[in-house]
Amino acid sequence: MTHASPLPDSGAPQRFPVVVVGAGPAGLTVGNILRAASVECLVLETETREFIEQRPRAGVIEEWAVRGLEKRGLARNLLDRAELHTACEFRFGGERYRFPYGELTGSHHFVYPQPLLVTDLVREYADVRGGQIRFGVRDVRVHDIDTDRPSVSYDCPGTGERQVVHCAFVAGCDGARGVTRASLPPERVTVARHDYGIGWLALLAEAPPSADCVLFGCHANGFAGQMPRSPEVTRYYLQCPPGDDPENWPHERVWAELRQRLAASGVPPLAEGRLIEKRVLDMHDYVVEPMVHGRLHLAGDAAHLVAPIAAKGMNLALHDAFLLGDALVAQLTEGDDSGLGGYAEACLRRVWDYQEFSQWLSEVYHGAASGDPFRAGTALARLRRLFTSPVAAAAFAEQYLGTAVRY
Repeated sequence: MTHASPLPDSGAPQRFPVVVVGAGPAGLTVGNILRAASVECLVLETETREFIEQRPRAGVIEEWAVRGLEKRGLARNLLDRAELHTACEFRFGGERYRFPYGELTGSHHFVYPQPLLVTDLVREYADVRGGQIRFGVRDVRVHDIDTDRPSVSYDCPGTGERQVVHCAFVAGCDGARGVTRASLPPERVTVARHDYGIGWLALLAEAPPSADCVLFGCHANGFAGQMPRSPEVTRYYLQCPPGDDPENWPHERVWAELRQRLAASGVPPLAEGRLIEKRVLDMHDYVVEPMVHGRLHLAGDAAHLVAPIAAKGMNLALHDAFLLGDALVAQLTEGDDSGLGGYAEACLRRVWDYQEFSQWLSEVYHGAASGDPFRAGTALARLRRLFTSPVAAAAFAEQYLGTAVRY
């Protein structure tokens, strides 16, 4: 699966100006932008439509990203159905501290689970805008990306026949384990990686949220978080050892730790319910440079991963997709290649800003449980500063909402 993969024998090749590999938020947004400009493209996805529309993922979307979707006609359901969040709450030292970032900035977050957004984007691309998409494809490979005649091949799920698609550009939107990232020549790629040395137990509970906003519990036992998903389902996180087995966390232990780590005077007890998902996420980040090689442009998790510490991943994917989709349209319809030429640099400005914020916030969340009195003390100092310094509060609000980076 390299850029030099030989072309397979097949029938008559297909031709599209752009092949998008991966039908997540980034790939589907790029596809929709192209179709809105009457540019033909083909989206290839290894999973079924039903799978990607149900795959559980986070759902905190920054306002600038929603406005970008709205501008492109992709936010109708989101704007009708999403919850608006204007504050979050930190709990530490047995007390609660509400942080009203909406009052400080005039901006807010939208809470709209990623499966719903993906469902909207698939429907708009395939059913409304008539975009071509192949689900359940196998053995996707990219070829000749360092020439002006790249192509993508895959096994058709229905017949097993090998298909070849010739194109002008390939958009690699297939995530960390996808074939497009692996297609970059290893001698020309640098992967900057950071491991936090901690895990998060990600939980979905059939229970209403216990507060009207996101909760962050900074506790000597470890971090805990509550992220409302819907009136009936709540996302929780518990800090745990990296690589921990979810089976080490039975129902009783989970709720005991959540009660302890999110405790604060004057708050009602947590609304408990059946746990419908338990998985351990090892906290790490990476950035792939370059994001572009020849006619292949990476976007989303194929190019960078930011741990869910700051809820930035889907927002970065949408940022990439806006820039890439618009740049491809400009090149293919007007011959203007300035957007493609500056694509990676423009993406990486926001990527590195979010990575830095994630590291800063990790110390706030996890310092108390580090076992290091110095880290615990500096984490507490950061928390106190948020609620005593207007300058520190404004800076945090900008980074938390993603409004500190312009493009």
